[in-house]
Amino acid sequence: MSRYERNILVKEIGEIGQNRLKNARVLICGAGGLGSGVIANLSSLGVGNIGIVDDDKVELSNLNRQYIHKMSTLGQDKVTSAKKFIEDFNPKINVMPYKIRLDKDNARELFANYDIIIDCFDNYYSKFVLSDTVVKTNKILIHGGVGEFYGQVCVIKKSSACLACFIPELYECSKDIKVKRGIISPVVSTIASLQTMEALKIILNKGDILYNTMLFYDGLGEHFRKIKIEKKQNCPSCSRAI
Repeated sequence: MSRYERNILVKEIGEIGQNRLKNARVLICGAGGLGSGVIANLSSLGVGNIGIVDDDKVELSNLNRQYIHKMSTLGQDKVTSAKKFIEDFNPKINVMPYKIRLDKDNARELFANYDIIIDCFDNYYSKFVLSDTVVKTNKILIHGGVGEFYGQVCVIKKSSACLACFIPELYECSKDIKVKRGIISPVVSTIASLQTMEALKIILNKGDILYNTMLFYDGLGEHFRKIKIEKKQNCPSCSRAI
């Protein structure tokens, strides 16, 4: 327990909370920018079981924000590089890499072994797949999104508003949306830290969770704001969930 002494000194964590972190099962969807921050933070906290989903390889253009990858891992599968980072940093963690493209056909089976799903994907379609699957199960999804100087975080479960409740106009056409925006590491790190904080609170059952709430970050203005999300009766996703 000496590794986690400073965690344990936090009264909301203690030895009981640290054991909860050790036994937690978290699936990180995407090992890029957001994934890098979430993977590093969860490893630091001592989350004992981490799954990582990604089907990409490490490219040079990733390294402005994806700091768990290195020059020496260029060309490697991101899940392999991410697994090596965790093993070097905290070898007691059980890491399960999944080099697959997550889709609506395999998401539910993949979620079965995890309690918390963290959305670190970089495209709308994959984000909606995660949200769709969570509202059909008893899992919890921590959504995150970033672009340029801005980012957002919310938490979704079966009984809460889902991502399609928030942006229904993008739901049906999400597969056709191809957007390549600039992304800078400070914003990515900020949003990844907020996602990890939500995961920590959920595992510990402490604090206020961002259900039915989208938290926005504006790096240029250096401020946060919250917008309430209502669960819509005619939502194209969660109203159809069975």
